Amino acid sequence: MNIKKIYPWIIVGLLWGVALLNYMDRQMLSTMKDAMQIDITELQSATNFGRLMAIFLWIYGFMSPVAGLIADRLNRKWLIVGSLFVWSAVTFSMGYATTFNQIYGLRALMGISEALYIPAGLSLIADWHQEKSRSLATGIHMTGLYTGQAIGGFGATIAASSSWHTTFHWFGIIGIAYAAILIFFLHENKEHTAIQKIRKSRNPDEHTPVLKSLSLLFSNIAFWVILFYFAAPSLPGWATKNWLPTLFSENLNMDMAEAGPLSTITIAISSFIGVIAGGILSDKWVQKNIRGRVYTGAIGLGMTIPALLLLGFGHHMAGAIGAGLLFGIGYGIFDANNMPILCQFVSARQRATAYGIMNMTGVFAGAAVTGLLGKWTDGGNLGLGFAWLSAIVLVAVALQLYFLRPETDNMQ
Repeated sequence: MNIKKIYPWIIVGLLWGVALLNYMDRQMLSTMKDAMQIDITELQSATNFGRLMAIFLWIYGFMSPVAGLIADRLNRKWLIVGSLFVWSAVTFSMGYATTFNQIYGLRALMGISEALYIPAGLSLIADWHQEKSRSLATGIHMTGLYTGQAIGGFGATIAASSSWHTTFHWFGIIGIAYAAILIFFLHENKEHTAIQKIRKSRNPDEHTPVLKSLSLLFSNIAFWVILFYFAAPSLPGWATKNWLPTLFSENLNMDMAEAGPLSTITIAISSFIGVIAGGILSDKWVQKNIRGRVYTGAIGLGMTIPALLLLGFGHHMAGAIGAGLLFGIGYGIFDANNMPILCQFVSARQRATAYGIMNMTGVFAGAAVTGLLGKWTDGGNLGLGFAWLSAIVLVAVALQLYFLRPETDNMQ
């Protein structure tokens, strides 16, 4: 078997594991609130819990463009290995926290380390996979995020059988061990590296200065549309990650130890289906119609609109699970096509930077809605907040379909 043909998929497999750990470590905190608030009483306030979740998003957001700029200029392998090691060490340390301020500080540090991964990981996959497999490869990688989210949903279950301290310890140790494995098996794309060296030898000033690079991106009208297209669905995306367990617990009158796994697994399984289906559909459609990726993404976002309304107003098990499944499939289709659509409008030299800015915009939107939903939860209006998010997604779909008209599937 030709290693050159299978290694691009080995890259996806290796980064799938990193993506799993990335979301697992951040997600489990949202389901262990009940266990942790016994020892850390400040967490009994939904507003304080919202602050704890939001600080991660704000720090993560501020770091995302920086992470993209770094990934476009440095070796992405070591960036990925280093960030995984740091956030896993942070997860391990959270098991020793005894005060709200300690958890708050560690959560902020996790935001810095986890932000370094996504732009580097996705741009590395885009370098290893060309047009015929780019969406599918991206989609498979995204299933790692959803699997991590689902496993993180068992945080409350594991904490109930042992303790929340032990849960953080073991998840942290797993991540540190995996970082050591990546040192030996994860590699940059040699062709990409060679092209970069040739460009530098022909033009020593080839590396675009930071300000000029940002100027080129923001002078691109399509990039502004992509920013909104990415940010708008991030509102319900982060809302489901941070508040869906609470919404299920309240609307379905169940204990958080049951609501956590039910909500996260529902979204994870359906998103898994969505990214695979969306990846395959997009890769085939774009070969017949250059706007195939745009149309595929629009279909996915369109599915989340009725799902948000049902999540917000549904009070029956079947309706809530059905809405969660519909949202997950739609969001998965959207997720599989973000980087591939970006590749149609932004050159390879700026993709990590561009995705970092997109990530920042989406995360800031998520941080804002996370804090807002915390206040709405205290006021008993969490479901209404979910329903209102559907209107913003509708606007994003309309703008995407009207403005995004690519001329190539791989901007050089």
